[in-house]
Amino acid sequence: MLTLLRIELFKISRRPRTYIAFAAIAAIVFIFQFAFKADGENYMNLMLQSVKDTFEFEKVRAINGYFMCYIILNTLLIQVPILVALIAADSISGEANMGTLRLLISKPISRTQLILVKFAAATIFTILLLLWMAITSLVFSLLIFGADDMLIFRSKGDESQILLISRDDVIWRYLAAFAYATVALTVIAALSLFLSIFAENSIGPIIATVCIVIVCTIISNINVPIIDKNVKPFLFTSYLVGWKGFFYIATDSEGIPIKGSIENWPAIRNSLGILLLHIGGLVAASVIVFKKKDILS
Repeated sequence: MLTLLRIELFKISRRPRTYIAFAAIAAIVFIFQFAFKADGENYMNLMLQSVKDTFEFEKVRAINGYFMCYIILNTLLIQVPILVALIAADSISGEANMGTLRLLISKPISRTQLILVKFAAATIFTILLLLWMAITSLVFSLLIFGADDMLIFRSKGDESQILLISRDDVIWRYLAAFAYATVALTVIAALSLFLSIFAENSIGPIIATVCIVIVCTIISNINVPIIDKNVKPFLFTSYLVGWKGFFYIATDSEGIPIKGSIENWPAIRNSLGILLLHIGGLVAASVIVFKKKDILS
């Protein structure tokens, strides 16, 4: 299977769309960095307009590499599922489109092995994409803006909160956040792989994946009691932004942040569990459907 995995990764590396995903991430990140370097103070004035003058000195300090990475991730991780779908949705449909799928399953490998290898390759691509995002959004931002204490703007109910995380308590949170994002985006890879089984070209699965993500995201953000209770808990999109929980620091009885703490770890743990269940279910469904599929191309 390792040989088959290497071949699959080589195929991915030969596709131009693979590098489009990396280029798109770099372009978006650099646009954000340029904009904040040129006029970031106006953004901070807008975000802190309700804060007392005693907090004024923090406006300049707040624009640092850690803050920039958080702002970028809030925007970029919403778009990355589309980039993951560009590759994962081509897993089976691409072989069918080129007429190589029938030849591939005639080799001494099972259909289950083939699906697992395709999924593993899509997962590795997702990991590499997030590593690239970490380098461009975090490492480059630290080089450009420097490091300092990190401000987090948070809406909690009808209230807005500003959380302050000390600079020596941030890196591990980003490592955890990127690990969580890897699991969340692997759900998209598994979904795209599943949809690719039903098509003979990659356009259909890509569009279907994007549409499903958009529709489910809209439902996840609708605040209707009956949907909150009966629908949202079963949608993977309800847990895609769970990485933010690593930056919601707990406070003591006097409102002082507790270093190294997470406000609601059980919620993050449960979200990870649900995402892993989605991955397992989608991969299992892919194996079952593909084993029963008539290969005509």
